[in-house]
Amino acid sequence: MIVPLLDLKLQYATIKEEVMKVTEEVYDSQYFILGPKVKQLEEDIASYCDSKYAVGVSSGTDALLISLMAAGIGDGDLVITTAYSFFATAGAIVRVGATPIFVDIDFETYNMSIPHVKGTINNLSLKDRANLRAIIPVHLYGQCTDMPGILSIAEENELIVIEDAAQAIGAEYNQKRAGSFGDFGCFSFFPSKNLGAFGDGGMVVTNSEEHYQKLIKLRNHGMYPKYYNEMVGGNFRLDALQAAIVSVKLKHLDNWTSQRQENASRYKQLFCEVDIVKEGMMLPIDSPYRHIYNQYVIRILDGRRNELQKYLQENGIGSEIYYPVPLHKQECFDMNELILLEAESAANQTLALPIFPELTYDQQVYVVGKIKEFFN
Repeated sequence: MIVPLLDLKLQYATIKEEVMKVTEEVYDSQYFILGPKVKQLEEDIASYCDSKYAVGVSSGTDALLISLMAAGIGDGDLVITTAYSFFATAGAIVRVGATPIFVDIDFETYNMSIPHVKGTINNLSLKDRANLRAIIPVHLYGQCTDMPGILSIAEENELIVIEDAAQAIGAEYNQKRAGSFGDFGCFSFFPSKNLGAFGDGGMVVTNSEEHYQKLIKLRNHGMYPKYYNEMVGGNFRLDALQAAIVSVKLKHLDNWTSQRQENASRYKQLFCEVDIVKEGMMLPIDSPYRHIYNQYVIRILDGRRNELQKYLQENGIGSEIYYPVPLHKQECFDMNELILLEAESAANQTLALPIFPELTYDQQVYVVGKIKEFFN
């Protein structure tokens, strides 16, 4: 049996007619950049994420970048973020001239550790504390960070909060949607995401009209009106084709999320039935809040993660290591003296299994059975 990590063809088959209809509308209109399709998606995403405003941009990376620009973060500023995330989280900080301060993660959720954030701030010099401007929590794998804890720290230290919700559209904490807590919420429509485009795309949500007006200008070279530039922005515009496709998919998102949640529940049941969890493997924790399972990540505690991945591959099962090198150990940051034990442990122990909505019961039984074989 073949079980891919993700099969987008199966999803496309269920929405093909809808996608073809809206893309033909774009072709007929010849309105490819911004325009009514983008405006409609912005309104729909703002509503879905419980936010007042949304601004379509060219990617999730650019969503982070433009949020930092709108917040006025730049040269000499310091920004706290997690050491365990996709590179874009830290890369955007550096691109505006600021410096990332990496903090460790929670062992169970893989999200930013609130105690470690507090300890890191307390250990900063007076000069660095004066230059500390923002904090970027990441809602990793589809599960929200402890946002009340983040907001309390941000208020105490007068920090801008930029949520990296690239993997977490629709996730909730205390019945509040990811992206709606902070000053900015950043989303990615990369094709492999729960809500993916047919190329790159992203969105920023905010509840501040001032931030919204800045974002609108910054995504189009700082222009408003046309050819009048009061600031230097960039070409961060979302194109109409991607917006139209994402609008179609948004209507199905809650159903797909439910299927992912059912698959996660079934994994737990199957793993418990074969009694291997105690043999050196840890499943995702049961979140009391809405977890959308952008990834389903297990933890191999006996040092054989790479061997397990190889065994699964040999048996036709896709998997992925997110992320093999924590950010503070990336060569470009040159922070090898920094030790963040939980981030480094997660990088060495975690493995993502297939969790896509169309995954079948038989495929999950096969995946669990092969993992059982490996441990035996």
